[in-house]
Amino acid sequence: MRSLELFRPFLADPALRLAALLMMLYGAFNASVMPYVSTLAVNAFGLGDAGYALVLVAASVVAVASAVGLGILADQRASRRLVAMLAVSAMLLGMVCVVVTGAASAFVVAHALALPLSTVLFGHIFAYARLAASAHPPGARDAILATLRALFALPFIVVLPLWSLAFSHGAGLMAIYPVAATLAALMLVLTIAHWPRDGATRWADPRSGLSFRHALRELAVPRVLGRVALLGTVNGAITLYLVLIGLVMAEAQGRGPADVALYVGLVAGLEVPFMLATPLVARHFARNTLILVGTVTYMVHLVAMPLLAATPFLWLLALPAAAGGALAMTLPIAYLQDLLGNRPGAGASLMAVQKLAGDIFAASAFALGTWIAGYALAAMLGAGLAIAGITLLWLLDRGPVGAAANI
Repeated sequence: MRSLELFRPFLADPALRLAALLMMLYGAFNASVMPYVSTLAVNAFGLGDAGYALVLVAASVVAVASAVGLGILADQRASRRLVAMLAVSAMLLGMVCVVVTGAASAFVVAHALALPLSTVLFGHIFAYARLAASAHPPGARDAILATLRALFALPFIVVLPLWSLAFSHGAGLMAIYPVAATLAALMLVLTIAHWPRDGATRWADPRSGLSFRHALRELAVPRVLGRVALLGTVNGAITLYLVLIGLVMAEAQGRGPADVALYVGLVAGLEVPFMLATPLVARHFARNTLILVGTVTYMVHLVAMPLLAATPFLWLLALPAAAGGALAMTLPIAYLQDLLGNRPGAGASLMAVQKLAGDIFAASAFALGTWIAGYALAAMLGAGLAIAGITLLWLLDRGPVGAAANI
């Protein structure tokens, strides 16, 4: 499939076009905020390494509780528009709180409560796109989801160099908040204006008919929950990268926020072609084998990043980061959706459960590593957990249980 063909469904289908626009704006939002949160927490707001680790854990609990609850609600009532509006409103509220007060308490509220609530949006955009993709040929679904994930990374190429330029000309890190608030406002306008009202879609979106307790029991099946937790080790290593990059650069002589923006932008820019190539590679290899290969490749970058941060060799790490990250971030989306194939909202909830597990792994590795020796050990612990987790998942899915699960 040529690159232009990958984008054709998004150009022709208004529903997928909305998903693409929201995903790119969400990517721009994350590109503006996520690389700098740890530096702001530790250095600007004075929370310290231990305080920021607690914010990460609190954020994870809020994110998974809201995502599971809202995911079940979305499937029960097929009310996906309401969920999207709530998530984007939380994004906007969190950013406005920090802009208005500039206080450490507002930072904690935004990053431990408001933004974690908004993370439900990421999974629900994919759930919405998966439903819209049902109107397209069956073989196109994985390509549509992989392309949508690439569109999340695409804004990093533009946004981060712009932030690098702004920081090099004297802008402060707090400037990210009014910009992020503007992006959230744009997303809210798009969601209100163009997200189809419940029951007004071209595709079937039946209500699940499950009670809340029954839906929770479905999510808690050991076959499902165990695999989500193992995938969470990979998500944790990716989260740890975003936590460490600003702190590692701040410690390295001659580095600063502009270098953070350039490095994260370079990694994201290289991820895009690798993500677009993922459907082609996935035709020839098993999905979980590619996730394993991608994870191991990504961990080379994570472990080496603190060791090479002060050297020119740091920039070479962008290649394994992008190649490994493209596989480790894209393919688990379809994997999780297939675990509960007839529940798009619950499938989106599994992404939040994976993020919870990942954030707990990341916070644990960060707290333990920095307590014992520093950022390099934290990276090694995160990488070790990820490789162990994904290897166990690969071994599980090779057996009859994995085959029976159709994954």
